[in-house]
Amino acid sequence: MPQTLNINVDYQKLQVFTEKNANELYFPLIITIPHAGTLLPESFKAQSGLTEQELRANEDLFVDELLSPLAAQNLTLISLNISRAFIDVNRDKTELDPQMFADYPDNQLQKDNSRCRFGLGLIHRISAQNKPLYQGLLSFAEVQSRIQNIYDVYHQQIERLIEKSLQKFGYCFILDCHSMPSKICGIIPDSPQIDFCLGNLFNKSCPSPLTDFLARRLARNNRHVALNLPYSGAYTTFNYARPRRKIYTLQLEINRSLYADEKNLQKKACFQCVSSEICAALVDFSKKVLDF
Repeated sequence: MPQTLNINVDYQKLQVFTEKNANELYFPLIITIPHAGTLLPESFKAQSGLTEQELRANEDLFVDELLSPLAAQNLTLISLNISRAFIDVNRDKTELDPQMFADYPDNQLQKDNSRCRFGLGLIHRISAQNKPLYQGLLSFAEVQSRIQNIYDVYHQQIERLIEKSLQKFGYCFILDCHSMPSKICGIIPDSPQIDFCLGNLFNKSCPSPLTDFLARRLARNNRHVALNLPYSGAYTTFNYARPRRKIYTLQLEINRSLYADEKNLQKKACFQCVSSEICAALVDFSKKVLDF
């Protein structure tokens, strides 16, 4: 029988997230970056058997740095610092694969979905190269500690920022930012490679005029922008969209090859130019949101 892994993390020493312009909101727009974190707890790395580069291949490479100039423009950003390989905060808390645990409770809710079956639930089972992340079984209590000390901390802060925006402006927009592997960006037959994808749950989470504005703005410089394909939105987009309360969400996916060497996890020479291009578009979008 596989051994139960002993993964111990001192969560008090972890800075779970980094945020900018969170004390006072200048725009009713919150930019969330859930998958760019690089911090890997040592006890997790020690038992995985994978290299740090293999573990980091699951992350949205440099998206936090790509968007960091927005802080100087008074936009509000929150970015998770913990690696996606350790916990994926863009999933529902119930997206757990029971087969990964030595002691999964019989009465625990099981969410049967494709992400769990493919090993990419709340706790990933495999790496981006389809290699197992764990050389044994997990303790249910240990994973609950991850949820309590990372997942809940991150999402509770998003909720606080939403309430701040509602109190000050009467409405709130969340732009959830990711990068997508270039290999998925050419999936549409007879279409140019996708540079950006905007997901609004097929016009259910964000008003079409705002989605269309950002699409047109990103399309400058001959960029190709796709809507809802290959990504229409994930947990953040779905969970926080409450149009009746004037809370709207939109997911932005950036083709990773625009600014990075995906294999070697290195920035390209054009990184700053691409950063400036995207940030300029998002500054214009923030002004449009403010006038909404």
